[in-house]
Amino acid sequence: MKKSEPIHVFEHGCLTINEVFEKRHLNALLKLNELNNFKYFDSIPNGIKFNHYVGIIQVENLVIEILPKADKDAKDDKWRDNLVEMLQVCRRLKVSTYGDADVVKHNYNLLEIYFSIFLNELSGLIKLGLIKQYRIESSNVNSLKGKLIFSMNTKENLVHKERFYTEHQVYDKDHTLHQILNEALIILDQFTKGTHLYDHCKRVQFDFPEVGKLRVTKKLLDCFQLSRKTHYYAKAFEIARIILLNYHPGISAGKEKMLALLFDMNKLWEEFILIKLREALKDSHSDYEIEGQAQKPFWRSNSLKPDIVIKKRTTNETIVVIDTKWKQPGNSSASSQDLRQMYAYSRYWNAPKAVLLYPGKPLNYGFDRFKPEDGESPEPGFSCKMAFVDVLNIDGKLDRESGKKILKAIEIALL
Repeated sequence: MKKSEPIHVFEHGCLTINEVFEKRHLNALLKLNELNNFKYFDSIPNGIKFNHYVGIIQVENLVIEILPKADKDAKDDKWRDNLVEMLQVCRRLKVSTYGDADVVKHNYNLLEIYFSIFLNELSGLIKLGLIKQYRIESSNVNSLKGKLIFSMNTKENLVHKERFYTEHQVYDKDHTLHQILNEALIILDQFTKGTHLYDHCKRVQFDFPEVGKLRVTKKLLDCFQLSRKTHYYAKAFEIARIILLNYHPGISAGKEKMLALLFDMNKLWEEFILIKLREALKDSHSDYEIEGQAQKPFWRSNSLKPDIVIKKRTTNETIVVIDTKWKQPGNSSASSQDLRQMYAYSRYWNAPKAVLLYPGKPLNYGFDRFKPEDGESPEPGFSCKMAFVDVLNIDGKLDRESGKKILKAIEIALL
């Protein structure tokens, strides 16, 4: 089935029923949202309003791309490319070979990028030679080997005395790892029909060995571990895991098949800032260390957990605590809830400076001290500021020097 043109929407945007986005598509998305605690979007009359999740959803032949929020005049392609690069920086999309890098450069959507890299990886594994492993098989054989299963042998071979129903070891390519990869390959066969990837998918399927069917669960994928012998399967297994966990067959009454690959933009922004700060401090500022998601007990089972804590390595003295915020503040002011949270962080980590870090053009907000209960004089030693960092360069692409921009925005004089 040939795909229709992708629908592009920004996070926090709305999508309503039209000639392309039909009622059956809406029902499938609503069911997906229900299965995920209603976190992806909100229901509106004849449509949905997206939340802070970005990525891509494919329902049968319909593709919906949800892009990071940008200016109204921003080009979709620019933000799609920047999302892909952010996923690479945050190691959600690993590109380690020339072929993979070439895939990313093409005008592929996010699913097609994952599909292409997965197919390339499987092709490479097939050329290297897929491994064999021992497994236990129970079946009728013509010679006695392994353990004879008396009950089954009596049932199956009452007439055929020359056969034996046994439990025995088999050394072949039909094992759990290959079965997991094959299940992901079957999904690709469904979702690449009518695209340039379909031929590649069929060629890989033709070369892949015949293996048994497997009911793949999250528990199975979480518990499955690669060995020293299979470590080079890691990339293929990781992408297969992503595909399998985000596949939803027959999710609505209409039995539409869906593949949804969505990322929390708040978490992605936090990870991006943490990685870029570490890059900026790695070589020139060895006296400083950065902790992500450090936590301290607060009340009963509750704990405080700022996004980023920067300390002096020699003294273990906290220099600044940072909370990243992807959504820009309204009325150019931080919310009271955010400020109370930053005050608690400052107190618990004894941090003289706290920063609420947003994306956007740099603004000249300085540090303001927290005030004591009487509200008359500033609280000595603890201050907070709103900081903005533009992680895009003049070409509209992610700036490789973003770490330096962040250091400048939080004004902690580390340079």
